[in-house]
Amino acid sequence: MKYLSTQGLKREANKVRQDVIKMITSVGSGHPGGSLGIVDVMVALYFRIMNHNPDKPNWKDRDRLILSSGHTCPAQYAALAHAGYFVSTKLSKLRKLGSPLQGHPEKGKLPGIETTSGPLGCGLAQAVGIALAARMDDARFRIFCITSDGEHDSGNHWEAVMAANKYKLSNLTLFVDRNRIQIDGPTEEVMPLDPLVEKYKAFGWHVLEIDGHNFEEIIKASDEARACYQGPTAIIAKIVPGKGVSFMEGDFRWHGKAPSPEEAKQALKELVDEEKSYGRK
Repeated sequence: MKYLSTQGLKREANKVRQDVIKMITSVGSGHPGGSLGIVDVMVALYFRIMNHNPDKPNWKDRDRLILSSGHTCPAQYAALAHAGYFVSTKLSKLRKLGSPLQGHPEKGKLPGIETTSGPLGCGLAQAVGIALAARMDDARFRIFCITSDGEHDSGNHWEAVMAANKYKLSNLTLFVDRNRIQIDGPTEEVMPLDPLVEKYKAFGWHVLEIDGHNFEEIIKASDEARACYQGPTAIIAKIVPGKGVSFMEGDFRWHGKAPSPEEAKQALKELVDEEKSYGRK
């Protein structure tokens, strides 16, 4: 794996965000809000936290990342390409007929994609199954799972939360994308989730709450989760949907709407300007 400094992670995240905008604009459909929001967690995982090898994507001792919120896959696709799993030119094929880069990830279509996702609320159950199998095989790899907060409306998610605690799956780290929006509006209006931290604690999980755009906090929380042997860890990451693009940030209407060419031009200008500023920091 490539190992990047904190400054390198910021630069990488900016490039991934630019790719997300280009990919979704090119096809005219997709989910920019969640994809832009989860970029920093995704980049930290692939470039600092997970033990993986792009040259050997099926290496048996690799850490696994399960993306439950599959609609945010443009961020994962771009991160995988930048990490060296496939050539970046493939990113232009997002959501195209016959493309391996579908609107939700499909296992077997691309190296680095561990499970097929789409129906929300199912990813943690998949991750629990993999973590339990790893425990039974005495395997040393770690399982990471990313879920949206909106999919906590699904009952099967909470069944997986209970199962992870029952089996004390200390090899499992869950990142909750707490961006407080879903397709119909703010989460706390559609189906209130708070107090989410206390809920996970009540289910027996070790819980951490972080700024999901602060690389130091993301890495520190992941290290703490790896050192926790009593059971699974939930890292609730406070995230701004549409992060990096001023007119998208915090607006649920960008959950599933592609930017127009003019909007994309403005979004890319903001990101390029931010990228240029790194040289002065």
